[in-house]
Amino acid sequence: MQFITKPNCLVLAVTPANQDLAISDALKLAREVDPDGMRTIGVITKLDLMDDGTDAKDILENRTLPLRRGYVGVVNRSQRDIEGRKDIKAAIAAERKFFLSHPAYRSMADRMGTPYLQRVLNQQLSNHIRETLPSLRDKLQKQLLSMEKEVEEYKHFRPDDPSIKTKAMLQMIQQLQADFDRSIEGSGKGDGRINTAELSGGAKINRLFHERFPFEIVKMEFDEKELRKEIAFAIQNIHGIRVGLFTPDMAFDAIVKKQIERLKEPSLKCVDLVVQELTNVVRSCTDKMARYPRLRDEAERIICTFIRERESELKRQLILLIDCELAYMNTNHEDFIGFANCPVIRKGWLCISNLGIMRGGSRDYWFVLTSESLSWFKDEEERDKKYMLPLDNLKLRDVEGGFMSRRSAFALFSPDGRNVYKDHKQLELSTETSEELDSWKASFLRAGVYPEKASAANGESSGSDDQATSLDPALERQVETIRNLVDSYMRIVTKTTRDLVPKTIMHMMINQCKTFIMGELLAHLYASGDQASMMEESAEEAAKREEMLRMYHACKEALRIISNAQLACSAAPASAAVNIDWANSTSSSGSGGGGGVGSATRRAPPPTAARPAPVTGRPAPAIPSRPGGRQGLPPPLQPTRVGGPPPIPGRPR
Repeated sequence: MQFITKPNCLVLAVTPANQDLAISDALKLAREVDPDGMRTIGVITKLDLMDDGTDAKDILENRTLPLRRGYVGVVNRSQRDIEGRKDIKAAIAAERKFFLSHPAYRSMADRMGTPYLQRVLNQQLSNHIRETLPSLRDKLQKQLLSMEKEVEEYKHFRPDDPSIKTKAMLQMIQQLQADFDRSIEGSGKGDGRINTAELSGGAKINRLFHERFPFEIVKMEFDEKELRKEIAFAIQNIHGIRVGLFTPDMAFDAIVKKQIERLKEPSLKCVDLVVQELTNVVRSCTDKMARYPRLRDEAERIICTFIRERESELKRQLILLIDCELAYMNTNHEDFIGFANCPVIRKGWLCISNLGIMRGGSRDYWFVLTSESLSWFKDEEERDKKYMLPLDNLKLRDVEGGFMSRRSAFALFSPDGRNVYKDHKQLELSTETSEELDSWKASFLRAGVYPEKASAANGESSGSDDQATSLDPALERQVETIRNLVDSYMRIVTKTTRDLVPKTIMHMMINQCKTFIMGELLAHLYASGDQASMMEESAEEAAKREEMLRMYHACKEALRIISNAQLACSAAPASAAVNIDWANSTSSSGSGGGGGVGSATRRAPPPTAARPAPVTGRPAPAIPSRPGGRQGLPPPLQPTRVGGPPPIPGRPR
C-alpha cells in the first residue's frame, strides 16, 4: 500500500479470470489510491482455466468495470509446467498460441500476452521519464545554485590554518554582537530582516514591561470586606479604651505599608521573566556558532554568568526602591486627596419627594455623597449648592412612592425625632429603578448610614441582624475615610512603581548586558583558555561540509546525465517497439502441418542482416455502448507493435 499511494507509481491490478471481477481485492485497493483510474492497468490471468462456454471478452474489451488504461490478458505457467521445467520461451509460445486459437480472443490477440504487457510498461516508463525530466532538471539547478555560495567557501577551506581560525572567531563574535543588538532594539536595524513568525526578544521584553508587569500588580487586588475589617481593627486598636473623635492617621500608615510591601513580589517576578527572555535571546544568537561548539558554549557561559550577576544586583535595587516607599509617606503629594478632602462615595441624580406642592413638588437634584455629608446641587456642574446634610446619627428606611408613582423611594431620618431637613422629620428620596435604589443604599452603608432595625413586633430579632447593625456609624465613616485614602495613595505608589521598575531593569540589566557583549566578551574569551582548542570544528560540521561537496558534485553529474537523456529521448521515437520475432519463431518451430501457425509466421532475418522494423499502429476496436451504461469510454492505451498482422493458425485435420 505504501508504494501504490505514490502519484508516480503505475498500479497493476492483477485478477484471476476464474474470480468475480466485482469483488477483486486488487481493483478495490487500486480504486482507493486511484479513484479516477488514471494510472491503473488491469491484468487478467488464468484465462485458460475458465469453464467451458465462458470467456473474459467483455472485461478485456473494457466493457465491464472499465479502466482508463484498459485490461491485458496473460496466460502464465501452471504449477505443473514449473515443476516440469518448462522454459519461458515455450511458455510465451504457448500463450501466443492460446490467444490465436481461442475464438473469443482471436480478434484481440495482438493486445494480449506477456510481450504486449511488457511493451505497455516500457512505453509508460519512457513517457514518464520524458515528462518529469524538465521539472527534475529545474529542481536540480535550483539546488545547485543554492549550494554554490557555501561550496565556494569550502573549496579552499583548511581547518588547521590559525589565521582562518582567528578570522572565524572575530566574525562569530561580531555576528553575535549584531544579532543581540538587533534582537533587543528591533529587527528594523541592520540588514532590515524582520521576523514575522514570532515576537523578537525586545518585543517580548516590551510586553513584559507594559502588559505582564501591570497585570501582576492588578492581580494583587485584595478582598474588600477583609480590608475594611483590617482598617476597623487598626482604628479600634489605636484608640484603645478611649472613644476616638477623629480619624487616626496611624491606621492609614499601617494599612498602606502592608499594601506597599506586596509590590515586591510582582517586581521581582518581572526581573525573573526578563532574565529568562534575555537568556533565550543569548541562546538563539549563539546557535549560529554551532560550527565551533566549544566557542559557542564558552560564549554562552560567560554572558549568562554576567546576566546572573546583574540579576542579583538588580533585585537588591528594586527592593531598595520599595523600602524607600515604605520609609516615608508623602501625604503632601499633589495627587493625594488628603484628610481635608472628604472622599466622594457616589454622585448621581435623585428626586426629593416630600417638598410639598407649595414648594414646587418633587424635584430632581444632583446629589454628592461623601463619608461626612450629603449635598445636592441644581445640576451636574455643582456650582449652585442647594443644601448640605450632615450624616451624623442618621438612619435609612424604605417608604412607599407617591400616588400613581412607579419610582422606588427611601428616606433619611433621625432616630431621636429631630428635624432632618428644614421642618421635615425625614428626607424622602426616590430613583428611577430599584437597581439604582439598591446601589444608593449600599453607598449610604459605606458612609455609615444604616437601615432602620426591624420592629420587635415582627418577632425577627436575630443575632445576625444585631451583628450587621452593631458597628458604630462614626467608626464606619472613619473606615470609609481610611479606605479612600489608602486607594488614593496606592494609586500614586503603583504608578511610580510601574514607571521605575522597567527603567531600572533597562539600565541595570539590558543596557549593561549590551555593553558587556560589545566591549568585554572578546577579552573574556581570550582569557578563558586555549583558542586553538576552542576553535576546533565539530565532527558534524566536517561531515556537513563533506556532504555539501558531495551533493554539489552529484547535482552537477545528475544535470549532465539529464541533458544526455533529454537528447536521447528527443532523438528516439515516441514509443519504442519491442522485437518479439524470437517468440514467433519459437511458436513456428513448435507447430506442425503446412496449414498451422508456422505457415503464417514470418521467417526470422539472418543474424548478420539488420533491417529496420517498420512501426505501424493498429487502432483499438470501438467500445459498443450499453443500455444505461457509460457512453464514449476512452480506448485503452495502445502501444505500437512490430510487424504485420498476427498469423492465424491452421485448424488441425
